[in-house]
Parts: sequence; C-alpha cells; structure tokens
Amino acid sequence: MEDRMNVEVRLFATLSRGRFESRHMVLRSPCTLRQLMEQLGIGEAEAPLRFVNGRFANLDDALNDRDIVSLFPSVGGG
Repeated sequence: MEDRMNVEVRLFATLSRGRFESRHMVLRSPCTLRQLMEQLGIGEAEAPLRFVNGRFANLDDALNDRDIVSLFPSVGGG
C-alpha cells in the first residue's frame, strides 16, 4: 500500500485561467513541489512565486499531508 497525502492547491491571477482557483488533491507520498507542478502542467517559469503554508518554497521541497500550496505568476507593475 502506498502512502497518500492531502494538499490544498491555490492558483492565483493568470495561473487560474482555464484551471481552477482552489482544489484539494490527493497525492502519492513522497511528492515534491516540482512533481506537483508537473502533474498540474505548470512550468517553473510560469509560477516563479511558490509558497507552502505561507513560506517561500523551493521546487525540490517535499510536501506534507495538509499542506497549502500557493502558486503565483510573475508580478509586474509600477
């Protein structure tokens, strides 16, 4: 039997277009942020601002049960 974990994924701004804004997902454990993004079809450059439980996260960080993953596109303005 393989381990599973539940995470909440939140996509912001342009990332949610044609996808979703918030979704609970069941993932195989272990799973990294990079693997989750690949599963969602979101490239590294498409979501340069990545947070897990409100803290900046690296692509190779392992996810844990009940984590909240927030992905943001590049932010511009002036």
